[in-house]
Amino acid sequence: MPGKPARRPTPAVYRRRRLAVLLVLLLVIAAIGAGVWLAVAQPWNTASGPAPTSTTTAGPTPSGTSSGSPAPTDSTEPTPSETPQIIACTAKDVEVTAVTDADTYGADDLPQLSIALANISDQDCTINVGSSTQKFTISSGSDVWWRSTDCQTDPSDMIVTLPAGTDVSSVTPVVWDRTRSSVDTCDQKNRARAPGGGASYHLAVEIGGFESAMTKQIILR
Repeated sequence: MPGKPARRPTPAVYRRRRLAVLLVLLLVIAAIGAGVWLAVAQPWNTASGPAPTSTTTAGPTPSGTSSGSPAPTDSTEPTPSETPQIIACTAKDVEVTAVTDADTYGADDLPQLSIALANISDQDCTINVGSSTQKFTISSGSDVWWRSTDCQTDPSDMIVTLPAGTDVSSVTPVVWDRTRSSVDTCDQKNRARAPGGGASYHLAVEIGGFESAMTKQIILR
């Protein structure tokens, strides 16, 4: 019996992937503006300059050595002990904030959700900003209405270095369609719609394993 066709990623998945890419782009822009190199795969590039190298130089050719054989030289690659390592971000290093494009939404308006991320420490640190670590949650009181991870497919990781003092936010938001989500209703087109009429909801976000300290309130008319 043929298997079921693979489900195509939803628009929300594509938006979360673009969020990770845009975060990296914003980190690069912020780092250049502060005179700091952003290291994605090269954590030894720091604000103090290029990676340290060995200062040992090659000696003269020993007597008796064939003129066709070059004298041995020392490697100029830094040893692990010479390479300054950038540590992973901790809870005290970063501040995560839930952001929306408005406080109140009319009956036909869809809330646009974003994440603001800041390194509030005095040292650079690495963090995973991939779609696998991003989570948006909409609640009303203790009732969880929607999670961005309920119908997520193909999550990915993206490790970046967040320079000290950098404050960035996502440019392309995730849009909440004002419905109730669950892992069992991802393909349904008639999911329950969140009541309006002045109802209050709260957005909580998470990225890189760190949650927003406070939620962002929104009102649906």
